[in-house]
Amino acid sequence: MTSPQNDPAPQPPQGHPHAHTHSHGPAAPVSRHLRKVIAAVLIPFATAVVVGLIAFWPGGVPDHERTGVGFDRQTQDGKVVQVVKVDCADVNAAQVPPTGDTSTPSGREAVNEQEGECAKATIEVTSGDDKGRRFVEVVQPDAPRQLKEGQGVVVAYAPDAPRDLQYSVIDVNRKVPMALLAGIFALAVVLVGRMRGVMALVALAVSFAVLTLFILPAILQGSNPLVVAVIGASAIMLAALYMCHGVTARTSVAVIGTLVSLLLIGLLGSLFIGWAGLSGNTDDNTGLIKGLYPEIDMSGLLLAGIIIGSLGVLDDVTVTQTSAVWELHQADPEMGWKGLYRAGIRIGRDHIASVVNTLVLAYAGAALPLLLLFSIAQSSVGTVANSELVAEEIVRTLVGSIGLVASVPVTTVLAALVVSADRTGPGGAQAATAAPARTGRGRRRKKG
Repeated sequence: MTSPQNDPAPQPPQGHPHAHTHSHGPAAPVSRHLRKVIAAVLIPFATAVVVGLIAFWPGGVPDHERTGVGFDRQTQDGKVVQVVKVDCADVNAAQVPPTGDTSTPSGREAVNEQEGECAKATIEVTSGDDKGRRFVEVVQPDAPRQLKEGQGVVVAYAPDAPRDLQYSVIDVNRKVPMALLAGIFALAVVLVGRMRGVMALVALAVSFAVLTLFILPAILQGSNPLVVAVIGASAIMLAALYMCHGVTARTSVAVIGTLVSLLLIGLLGSLFIGWAGLSGNTDDNTGLIKGLYPEIDMSGLLLAGIIIGSLGVLDDVTVTQTSAVWELHQADPEMGWKGLYRAGIRIGRDHIASVVNTLVLAYAGAALPLLLLFSIAQSSVGTVANSELVAEEIVRTLVGSIGLVASVPVTTVLAALVVSADRTGPGGAQAATAAPARTGRGRRRKKG
């Protein structure tokens, strides 16, 4: 096969216009006029996002007096230095006397407290002002978390308690395995994605920074959660898409499609959260937040979570659809916008089915313990769906799914209109799409 550089007389293909459709390199350039049109839409939007970030930027997380409840406790690192097996009766004054009836959970627990073998663990505080201080923790035989020597733990500090009771173990220290897992993830992304993978990790870091430095502190300071979520999600969207996919017209169309879908999700979410009477205050954690910061609009916080949670999947859908339309146009530059739309939407239908199923299963998996409790209680489907805990997840799932489904036709039609309206000259997109036809494989197709 002759290389393209040595072909003395390259001829354009005379046969099927789809001869070379699978170019996955950079998108073909678009005309200057089209770039100006896209810029006229996105520059004001990006400017508004920057202005919103400046206007709502918090000065940090507001201080509050710690309650010592749940996550609002002072914590330090600790280490188990010794574990001794002892008779439970010697170290545990059972709060509930044995009932003799081991058929009930309380009866079995009381008997174990009196007759079982407990663990007497000595814990050393390894961080903070009390570094080196030791205390004793008694672990019941049926406790879900057992301690062993050398294990890292997280300890809670209660300054108002008696000295012997100020520290207690609340969790194990998982920093090392979590850090190792994060390192394996980053390595896999870079090895497979190469430079795209590196930029994806940078975009992930930017997203995390916007979430922790802007969205969360701004909500805690009393800003409207919906406004903060829209500004923060828009900033994440702009940074992630342009970092990962380049500053191109193709990426810009994906940005616009994502923005339209996010607006739809925001409108639907606001409507149905209010209509269904969802308060957003359904468990101990949200109750603690409301107690510490009563000015926070919890239903607005729920809506903000729906918007941010939908953003990641939306990016995937809009970029895929835009890329598909661009590739179809490069394969057949003569195809009009209607043909591009019909071909692109056929690809999108497969994407819709898989993405919606993924989203529903993700939410179902997160709520699996709750659903299991309802199953144990033998509640009817209507009763389960009507409870606020489950209703929140249903609204979250369905609103997000509607936005995802809508993003496919919206992004596809935008991409089809933009790419078919492009009228570049000999050095532009159409010339770029004709270039691959000079290969030897093209000549073989012509002969066939």
